[in-house]
Amino acid sequence: MITTVKQYTVFLPNKPGALHKFIELFAQENINIIGITSEVHDESGIVKIAIDSNKKLSYILTRAGFTTLETVMISIILPDEPGNLVKLTKLLADNDINITNIYGTTSAPSSRILLNVSDVDKAMKILKENYKS
Repeated sequence: MITTVKQYTVFLPNKPGALHKFIELFAQENINIIGITSEVHDESGIVKIAIDSNKKLSYILTRAGFTTLETVMISIILPDEPGNLVKLTKLLADNDINITNIYGTTSAPSSRILLNVSDVDKAMKILKENYKS
């Protein structure tokens, strides 16, 4: 399955409870988080959360005091088998599509890969032509 999803990126202070306060907003809006990643550097961190919802959350996050960036990601479900990520990244590279961010998870029998790419429309077309749902 290949779809587009929203990703929200925020800067958070590196202190206990900061992540809880942020993700609590998603629960209050009844939004399921399908992917999360973070990086911490000294006093602050960057958190990226992917959701599978058309609900607009930027205003809720801004109202709660978070500066947020909303981006479109590609979500692709693949069989959980060795080599599938190699095939995916080669397909995009061969079509001159740059992957700017990637994260995912696996739970046999499948894996969900979340991608930010240089050209979402072109990537979606290529992926749908090469991966049948």
